[in-house]
Amino acid sequence: MYPENWTLDADYMTADRESVTVRSPAGGFWSVTVYPASTDPVELANAVVEAMGEEYAGLESEEVRDVIADLPLIGYDLAFYYLDLTSSAQIRAMRTEDATYAVFFQAEDREFDAMEQVFRAMATSLLREATGSGRRGA
Repeated sequence: MYPENWTLDADYMTADRESVTVRSPAGGFWSVTVYPASTDPVELANAVVEAMGEEYAGLESEEVRDVIADLPLIGYDLAFYYLDLTSSAQIRAMRTEDATYAVFFQAEDREFDAMEQVFRAMATSLLREATGSGRRGA
């Protein structure tokens, strides 16, 4: 589930993953990529930070453990400059019996705080649906 005024990007599918991104009218975005359950969520989160570091000089990252929809997630909070503006992003990853999920959200700092609740609500909706009743991430 996502807000009505957000834009859904076309699904992107490959042999080993599928991805969906929704964009806010203000320019922020939320994305989820589903990987095979054999994908290590720690390695996945680390790879995102590495890729972001190659794209944005001066990237700051802080490792975090988070809980969304009563499920434990690992990831990073990120801060960087883009077009002379400061931006924030979060990567959160978890593994279930069926898949490994990577949730990424990003916005310019002036919008991030207001949008973070929407980002987390979308992640909650996704993870509750993905895990069903009673199944927990690892």
